[in-house]
Amino acid sequence: MAATNEFRMSAARYEELKKELEYDKTTRADEVSEQIKIARGFGDLSENSEYDEAKNEQGKLYSRIAELENILEHAVIIDENDQPKDQVTIGSKVGVVNVKTGAAGAYQVVGSQEADPMHGAVSEESPFGKALLGAKIGDEVTVEAPVGAIVYRIESIDR
Repeated sequence: MAATNEFRMSAARYEELKKELEYDKTTRADEVSEQIKIARGFGDLSENSEYDEAKNEQGKLYSRIAELENILEHAVIIDENDQPKDQVTIGSKVGVVNVKTGAAGAYQVVGSQEADPMHGAVSEESPFGKALLGAKIGDEVTVEAPVGAIVYRIESIDR
């Protein structure tokens, strides 16, 4: 039975998250503990903003550690070499043209943990990513956007 909350990602992203988790559990946890220790030395904890800030930082750190552990536990590594080369899958670099305006763009479809739309990496879970998945060169896909439906034509697919 598949996990209800799978996180699809590349092996490289999985390794990055493992390193972040290790850093957070060791180095960062020690830094935050030291901040709390120093802040305690400032006196009355009821009026100690440094202590409050350090405790807030500790809460954020523990929250991120729990999030990373959950992601890594439910990670599904996508091997780009096992994906069909003639259709859009996770890891595909896709060249598209807006059918109405003629504006061209290039995007890479990635797992949700790797998405960075400002740099052309769109999540498979986004409306645009969902529309692209499974398409082939020459296909037209419709993306529902706040401004209405936008139709794109697939011009290229690379790995």
